[in-house]
Amino acid sequence: MNITLRQLRAFVAVARTGSFTLAAESLYITQSALSGLVKELEQALGIRVFDRSTRRIHLSDMGRELLPLVEKILNDLDRVLSDVAERKSLKSGLVRVAAPQLMASTLLPEIIAAYNIEHPDIHVKLVDSVVESIVSRVFSSEVDFGIGPERDPNSDITAESLFEGRFVAVFPRNHPLSDMPEVNWADLVAYPFISLQGQFTERLMLDLREAAGDIKFAPTNEVAFMSTALAMVNAGLGVTACITYASSLITLYQLEMRPLVMPVVHRRFFTFTQNNRSLTPAAESFKAFVRAYLSEHSGRY
Repeated sequence: MNITLRQLRAFVAVARTGSFTLAAESLYITQSALSGLVKELEQALGIRVFDRSTRRIHLSDMGRELLPLVEKILNDLDRVLSDVAERKSLKSGLVRVAAPQLMASTLLPEIIAAYNIEHPDIHVKLVDSVVESIVSRVFSSEVDFGIGPERDPNSDITAESLFEGRFVAVFPRNHPLSDMPEVNWADLVAYPFISLQGQFTERLMLDLREAAGDIKFAPTNEVAFMSTALAMVNAGLGVTACITYASSLITLYQLEMRPLVMPVVHRRFFTFTQNNRSLTPAAESFKAFVRAYLSEHSGRY
């Protein structure tokens, strides 16, 4: 049995209008083409769906039973196609993006707000995460894509370079480092240093060892989130280092920051997507918007 959508739409149009002429006009086809579609449907089903006479046409008993079922099929299909069209034209949609907790509390809300001005009907769900869980959230399809610092390669994940930020020293107001326009790493780590757990500290140690092997880097505390580190710095428990994009949070904690030199250390940030899984139009749109926004405001980050 090979039934087409054109045949079903022809059947419904004739049933609704009670006329082959009016049905053909509603479908923008000729009356002969419409008659052919109805005949093909009846042959495929092996039944008559209309009883015809010289004066009128009406549904057969089987046609009356089929009509509400076919109408439901076509209405459901039309709703699906309409939803696809809206999503494609960015009139609706959901984007799920995972990002480090620090980025989720500083940089991304600003970008999402700017995106919502252009696309008010697309909802962006921000999933704040520890850095180590971002790639796993992408891999499990919990989110459409992730944003975060460079991590070990993964054959199932595509990493695309997004932007690069440099480290700055962060310390309380009236700290001895306040008089310096720039701060050397060796001067910063001479004070109790509050760092982040995991690859943040490991990569920082490696960078400092490769660029300046004589720097003794031994964190006093290692915490899960940069907001915790900043709160501890604000309480006078030490100093820390973070990327420039967090300047709004540093200001909120009433802390000071200075560019870190000798050496200058940067962190590259990437978007992470799952291989062989295409993004929805909304997710692709937001991902492109993030890249364009960061490029336009590169001097701030």
